Amino acid sequence: MIELTNIHKRFGANKVLQGTSLVVPKGTSLVIIGGSGTGKSITLKCILGLVKPDSGTIKIDGRDISRGDRDAFLARFGMLFQGAALFDSIPVWQNVAFRLLRGTLKRPFEEAREIAVEKLRRVGLTPDVADKFPAELSGGMQKRVGLARAIAAEPEIIFFDEPTTGLDPIMAGVINELIREIVVEMGATAMTITHDMTSVRAIADTVAMLHDGVIKWTGPVAEMDNSGDPYLDQFIYGRADGPIEAVR
Repeated sequence: MIELTNIHKRFGANKVLQGTSLVVPKGTSLVIIGGSGTGKSITLKCILGLVKPDSGTIKIDGRDISRGDRDAFLARFGMLFQGAALFDSIPVWQNVAFRLLRGTLKRPFEEAREIAVEKLRRVGLTPDVADKFPAELSGGMQKRVGLARAIAAEPEIIFFDEPTTGLDPIMAGVINELIREIVVEMGATAMTITHDMTSVRAIADTVAMLHDGVIKWTGPVAEMDNSGDPYLDQFIYGRADGPIEAVR
């Protein structure tokens, strides 16, 4: 479903991606791990077309993303942002139905509300939450609303950006379970970036280790602990010593 081939991106003298290549089969869940500033977020932005690579190709379902109708292209994606990123001036249900109230996916007002309430129910929130404002919700509830918004338009591909950041371990576990259930239920292709190794083990089919702008290791999550790769081992076990230099 997603194929990146030899992607390069630099900002001035800063080389962020230096030949990143990845393949994400349809209906699978890939988690990208790596230290801060290694290019994980830029990789997602390149796929979405928010950042243009300097070289390399990106294909979605076999088609080059630089060609075709951009609105139709973006309609295939859902996104759970770090920190939920809800609009505080509109009620929860309108946040969830944001894409269904405008643009190419526009639905009638009442239908959009019904879909929003159903998606809220799917992430474990009751209908009365629909008319509340984001500021009235806890951090965990806001994250669930963000997840409901990500799946509201039944996307084929869902991106999760640090889905458990700022949550306590119990709520992080709830979010991880929801993500895994929903991705399997929808048959969606998922790509997640995270530092949380508990999330990795909960939601990944495949893991990719990104460092210095290249994929150092990729493979099934079940093989991660015995990979023999020094970069991956140092990262997943949090060792100070190893090929990854800690910024002091």
